[in-house]
Amino acid sequence: MKKIAIIGAGITGVTTAYQLLERGYEVSVFDKNRYAAMETSFANGGQLSACNAEVWNSWSTIIKGIQWMLKKDAPLLFNPKLNFHKIGWLLNFISNIPNHKKNTILTAKMAIESRAEFKRILNIEKINLDLEEKGIMHLCDSTSSLEHGRRVNKWLAEAGLNRKEITLDEMLSIEPTLNLKNFVGGFYTKSDMSGDIHKFTKLLADACEKKGVKFYYETEITKVSHNKQQPVITFNKANLLSEQNYDAIVICAGVNSKFMANELGDKVNIYPVKGYSITLLLNDKESVNNAPYVSLLDDKAKIVSSRLGKDRFRVAGTAEFNGYNKDIRADRINPLIKWCNEIFPRVSTEHAIPWAGLRPMTPSMVPNVGSGKLPGVFYNTGHGHLGWTLSAFTSQQISDHIVRKDNYNNKS
Repeated sequence: MKKIAIIGAGITGVTTAYQLLERGYEVSVFDKNRYAAMETSFANGGQLSACNAEVWNSWSTIIKGIQWMLKKDAPLLFNPKLNFHKIGWLLNFISNIPNHKKNTILTAKMAIESRAEFKRILNIEKINLDLEEKGIMHLCDSTSSLEHGRRVNKWLAEAGLNRKEITLDEMLSIEPTLNLKNFVGGFYTKSDMSGDIHKFTKLLADACEKKGVKFYYETEITKVSHNKQQPVITFNKANLLSEQNYDAIVICAGVNSKFMANELGDKVNIYPVKGYSITLLLNDKESVNNAPYVSLLDDKAKIVSSRLGKDRFRVAGTAEFNGYNKDIRADRINPLIKWCNEIFPRVSTEHAIPWAGLRPMTPSMVPNVGSGKLPGVFYNTGHGHLGWTLSAFTSQQISDHIVRKDNYNNKS
């Protein structure tokens, strides 16, 4: 049996551990936090959204970023302060604009595959994650937004996804709590879902641990190296420095994957894109009755929402290119509260818990899944805003890749 270490106990790390365990490997997972899913997988929008597969590589995104540069509450906020990392990432992002359609279709196909695998895992492990299988609705505030959605619909249909255009009346019949005075129509994907990503990841980690995966929580990776035969991890746990060889490592470390890759001679071009959320505690009957159960995506505001059981409502969104800063800014939280007040005026925003996390974005917005230069080094990272949506598939993808490599090495 081969010993494999996974760096990172977020959604990609834990799903990868699960897949490798199923394939008969001895798996260890390292994370600096006390529990699984305490970083980007903690309080995101909660959507499993194949319908949101459109990549951001377009000139309209660049133009909006420039126009909104000095607007503190803009849906996309770009800090004009530049460094070599940001410049290189942006140039690569621009070079991927011709791949807009191709990468959108690819991402949608991955999301559809991932959804089937996610459901398989749920059925086996019986995880209760406040799952809502009520679909995801896009809200459009203009005819130009609808026209863009129709174009994207053709790409999604090529990938095998049914996202249908709906009228205001149809939107209200699907989700009666909506205040639609600022919208002209929308789109609905019945097959998409929402839920609590933190609950899912934590409970899947618990299931992995019961089946034999060893978790090193509260453990800092101080160095990742290679002895020409195997990867070597140097780690600090409880102020005790240790070194351990593994037959293979899988780096699932989110925005920190770039730095670990550098140590191993690989270039993994990931930039941190900060997203914010609020979790509303529905403490009164009126809020409980008037918060939606259908998951939503406002195309203009770049805000999503998900119902998390009876007494919680998550509102998340915005993208901030501001380095590795995780500060929670009031001027970025306020648009989320304002959006909720406008769309759901009968839902109280009095008890709103703010959060911010860093999405690991590749310039192409397609995850980095595959081998490094050195033997036994693998990556499953860079999922951006679709970490939960794609993780079940990419964990399969990297695990099957490792099996193929393993079989090849055993024959040769």
